[in-house]
Amino acid sequence: MAKGRKNGLYAGISEELSALMRTGWADTERHDLEPDEQAPYAARRRAALSARFPGERLVIPSGNLKVRSNDDTYPFRPYSGYVHMTGDQARDGALVLEPLADGGHEAYCYQLPRDSRDDNEFWTGPTAELWMGRRRSLAEAERVLGLACRDVRTATADLASAVAASGAPTRIVRGVDPALEAAVATDEARDDELEEALSDLRLVKDDWETGELRKAVDSTVRGFTDVIGELSRAVASSERWIEGTFFRRARLEGNAVGYGSICAAGEHATIMHWTHNDGPVRPGDLLLLDAGVETRSLYTADVTRTLPISGTFTPLQRKVYDAVYEAQEAGFAAVKPGAAYSDFHEAAQRHLAARLVEWGFIEGPAERAYELGLQRRFTMAGTGHMLGLDVHDCAQARNEGYVAGVLEPGMCLTVEPGLYFQPDDLTVPEEWRGIGVRIEDDLLVTADGHENLSAGLPRSADEVEAWMARFAG
Repeated sequence: MAKGRKNGLYAGISEELSALMRTGWADTERHDLEPDEQAPYAARRRAALSARFPGERLVIPSGNLKVRSNDDTYPFRPYSGYVHMTGDQARDGALVLEPLADGGHEAYCYQLPRDSRDDNEFWTGPTAELWMGRRRSLAEAERVLGLACRDVRTATADLASAVAASGAPTRIVRGVDPALEAAVATDEARDDELEEALSDLRLVKDDWETGELRKAVDSTVRGFTDVIGELSRAVASSERWIEGTFFRRARLEGNAVGYGSICAAGEHATIMHWTHNDGPVRPGDLLLLDAGVETRSLYTADVTRTLPISGTFTPLQRKVYDAVYEAQEAGFAAVKPGAAYSDFHEAAQRHLAARLVEWGFIEGPAERAYELGLQRRFTMAGTGHMLGLDVHDCAQARNEGYVAGVLEPGMCLTVEPGLYFQPDDLTVPEEWRGIGVRIEDDLLVTADGHENLSAGLPRSADEVEAWMARFAG
């Protein structure tokens, strides 16, 4: 919880000021709101969750504000499982599925209501609307979400009473709202199964979700083009210029970035998750840009391009780039319904292992090198992951439905092979050291194969150079 300040300039509130503040306010209740376009999809998702846990009470919190510094908090981002089941982004809320005798559930949502103008809370309290901005009333939230909504300030007492009065077992998603967690006595292993189910239900996207992912990727394409147009300014500044340029597009067209942008120039491109973004941008080096716009509904893209800052790859840079491009092509070919999820990873990694053997950096033959994982010294990460509300979506899903499962139409995943030659790696010639290349695209599994959602960005070395010649500033 954020700490208040002890050094405020006002000692108190006079009765006259209190009376003045409580009067003269217009009725701003909105009666023109329509259900959110996601509401019917969220209802179907809740029905699928209900069918998995008949006779059990399910509690899915949205989460609380987190302190950044003293009384300042980080921007709020709700728990993804809550968003998926409700379409809502309110903080301090919770979805409850209360079991019914017929095996189904009654769904309702706890929300923080609007502040009353009958006391001073609306302008002095911890959630004061005059400080934080107007919230939806409970009636407004009901119309938008298509869910019954209750005052969250009674949630802990309500849930404690419901648990005591009913023999129905209760599950809650842990680690999201400590106060709600404390109000219900649950079993951790059973709670983990609820979180697992919420991830499972996001593996296959519905039509509305794929539409949001398209929006995220299209905005991301424009963000990458923005960066190309401002590369000369980045050269005169630093990686921070690149980060800021992409962030501007993300805020203009979406909610924000879906994860910390990786704007890695020069040897920073060899660091998988370089997010300091404070290094120089030098002509002759490569820029590895890994970034994604998050839509206002919180679905994110995740795309990477590796760009020659001068506009043209050197022969060695192109050699590494082409190897990664060919590995990605091999991965793409394996993305189709019915294929094992791991097929695209194995195809890309086998190609990279063969190239590393050919170059003399690992001992062959190539199949043996792959089976031993020797290529991982230079590739490090897996070749992709599910994508959606989280950049690494469905992270708690069961293995048999995800990494050990098969691809189905509606799944969305990244394919992102890479090669990274560390600046201090004495096993490779000096001229290779400090080169890092990754190419990442967002693929939607279709009935007859896949669609590359990020095809609007060039991928081959020749296409990248032509793109940069057209847009680079």
